[in-house]
Amino acid sequence: MSPSIVTAPAGCGSVNGMRHALLAAILACTVTATVSQTILGKRPWLEVRGIYGGFPVELMQGGKDLRGSGVNAIFIGSGSLTSERVATLQDAGAKVFAEFNSMHDAGYLKSHPDAAPIGTDGKISPPPDGWQGLCPTHPGYRKNRMDAFRAVLADHEVDGVWLDYHHSHASWEQAVPVMPDTCFCERCLRLFKDQTGVRLPNKPAAELSRLLLGQYKQRWIRWRCDVFTDWVREYRAVLDSTRPGALLGTFHCPWSDTDFDGALESKLAIDLKDQSRYLDVFSPMPYHARFGHLSDPGWISRQASWLGNHLGVRGEPGEHLKIWPIVQISDWGETVPASQVEAVLDHGTRRPATGVMVFAWGALREQPAKIEEIVRFYRAISGGGQSPVSPSIPVQ
Repeated sequence: MSPSIVTAPAGCGSVNGMRHALLAAILACTVTATVSQTILGKRPWLEVRGIYGGFPVELMQGGKDLRGSGVNAIFIGSGSLTSERVATLQDAGAKVFAEFNSMHDAGYLKSHPDAAPIGTDGKISPPPDGWQGLCPTHPGYRKNRMDAFRAVLADHEVDGVWLDYHHSHASWEQAVPVMPDTCFCERCLRLFKDQTGVRLPNKPAAELSRLLLGQYKQRWIRWRCDVFTDWVREYRAVLDSTRPGALLGTFHCPWSDTDFDGALESKLAIDLKDQSRYLDVFSPMPYHARFGHLSDPGWISRQASWLGNHLGVRGEPGEHLKIWPIVQISDWGETVPASQVEAVLDHGTRRPATGVMVFAWGALREQPAKIEEIVRFYRAISGGGQSPVSPSIPVQ
C-alpha cells in the first residue's frame, strides 16, 4: 500500500463542504449515465463491495447510510480506528476490516537497530524506494507486532483484520520491482543452520550469502517462506483467542508463481498455499495502472483467475477460502480515467473473486466523477440500479 494514503475524514471547511454537497447530489439523483442496452443483472456471488483507505464520510452526508451507495465493507488502517468510527460504519450497513502493518513498522528500528535486514554484502540493506522492511526472525519485533495485533482485536469490534506488507524487505508495488536479497544477519544464519541441518562454514555473511543463493538456494527459499508462514500461523492463533469469528485476510502481491522468475517465493518469501492454511481471505493487489497495465484492465481478472487455480478457489458458495481483490481506481503513478472505472470493477468482480474493494478513498474523495462510477457499479451488481456492464464483455 502507498505510505501516503490518507485515512482521516475530510475537514469541514467551505471547500470540503461544497465537495460534500456535490457528492450528496450525485448520490441522491437518479443515475442517468448511458449504459448498455443489455442488462446482465446482479452478481450474486459477490459478498463484499468495499472501499479501502479512509472513512467515507462523504457517502453518509445528510444521514444517509452506506447501503444506498452499494458499499457494504470498509477497510481502514488499524491506527485510524476508533470505537466511534467502527460503530458509525457498522450502523451505516458496512462491515469494518482493519489493515495491519506486519513487516513494515520502520519506527521500531529507532530503538532496535539490530532488527534491520542484512543484505548479501553483510551490511544493512537500505530501504528500496523508501520501503523499510525488518528482519523476520527478530524476536522483539515479532512480539511487538503480535501484541499490537492482539490490541487491535481486543479494543475494536472489527469484522476482521488484513495483514499488509507481510513479506520480505522489498519494493514491488510498481512495474519494475526492487527486491534485494535479505536477511543474512547472524540470527537468521544461525536459525537456518539449526532448523535445516545445513552445515555452513564459519565465514563472513558476505561469503555465506553466495552459498545460500547458490548451492543451498532452494533450502534457503523454503526456510524463508516457512518463517513468514509461521508468522501467519501465530496471527491466526491470536485472532482465534481474542476475537473468534473475525476474518483473517492478507493484502499481497498479485504475481503468479512464475512472474519475475518466481520472485513471489524466492524474493518476497510468500508461499500462498502454505499461508492459506491460516487465512480466510486473499486480497491480491492487481493495481493495473501502477504495474504497467493501464490499457489492459483484463490483467486484473487474469491474475485473480491464476490465484484461484493455484489455491483451488472457484468463487462458489460454501468455500472457506475466499478471494477479494483490491483494484486501483485512484491515481498512483499513472492516471486512471473515470471512464475506466467500470472495466476495472468488472474485471475485479469476476469469479473466483467473491468480493472487491477500491483503492484508495484518501485520493478518491477528491474525484467525484470516479465516486459516481463506483457507486453506479456497486448499486447495479447488488440490485440497486442498472447494470453498467457492456454486453461485449463476457462475465464469468
